[in-house]
Amino acid sequence: MKQINEKAAGVIWKSAGQHLTHRLDNRWLAVSADFLRAYYTRPEIHPVEESCAVEHALFERLMADPFAPVSPADLAAIADCDAADNYALVLRFRDHLVAKGSIEAAYVSLFAPGAPMIPPVFISQMAHLIMGNILMGEGDATVARAAELFFREQTATTSNERMMLADAEVVETRAQQAALLALTDPRRTDVALEILNAEGAEDYWARADHFDLALDFRFSEPGQDAFARLIERWIRHFLDLRVRVQPLQSVKDEHWSWHVGLDAEATRIMNALYEGQYLPEEGQGSIVALFRMEFLDQDRVLERIRRKPAFLGMAVDAHDRIRMKPQNLLINLPLNPLLQ
Repeated sequence: MKQINEKAAGVIWKSAGQHLTHRLDNRWLAVSADFLRAYYTRPEIHPVEESCAVEHALFERLMADPFAPVSPADLAAIADCDAADNYALVLRFRDHLVAKGSIEAAYVSLFAPGAPMIPPVFISQMAHLIMGNILMGEGDATVARAAELFFREQTATTSNERMMLADAEVVETRAQQAALLALTDPRRTDVALEILNAEGAEDYWARADHFDLALDFRFSEPGQDAFARLIERWIRHFLDLRVRVQPLQSVKDEHWSWHVGLDAEATRIMNALYEGQYLPEEGQGSIVALFRMEFLDQDRVLERIRRKPAFLGMAVDAHDRIRMKPQNLLINLPLNPLLQ
């Protein structure tokens, strides 16, 4: 099967790595040789001049055949123990990918009991790649920018009744640059990012891999609506489950039956509210977005939840960061385990 042609297919982020793989018949992504090679060439894995002959030989063998078996004895023969541990980690990841047969199947199974421990950065990279697959051919820049929440940490700022989300890594880099500039020019201390809007939406595609556009994420604004549609597409892609998601200003159902936190902080807050616990105001995170999810495939839902909505929440932590966990949308839904 041919690999994805980025320009023809409308690939959004080259950094996602879609050029390294291809779609299978079910539209999930293959665990290809080139995809695996990308992990072998990571700085933690790629041999350096001082690496031993065994490590160099192992690297060359894996580059020639990314699926080549590697025994514990092969790793034990590497002189650098840290390098051997890094190889063991990447090969454990490789074996998990190969065993599951696709990027999507490997991703969702990482959150099942007994799954191998994988570095968080690998999980984010998988979410990035999968979201790129879901959005192939997407022409709405707001949708593409909202999708960054699924794999990039965000910093939230509120001013003038607006809530803006900006890429946390970009903000941190700009802040460091501003601090250096302030040493020579005290007036240059701001870290403002350009905001994605209708007039400049076409600019997004040329700079998508820079992640340097802020998103207006207020209720009733296109950012939240785009995010709601992405939740629907994410769930449909993985679970073949139809849902309808609607942004909310508040949850008025005092006896809600099910909720899903879209990040660790939202999960903590919603669990506490559901159980009637007191939440201190100081030094805590806060909910910044709420959504109502309606299940359109009622026969797939637990009987006690049928014809009832689930409420979704997203929160900033005490440091104004949003760290979304998109896997929560796959593993925390009230689905009948016999019908999944």
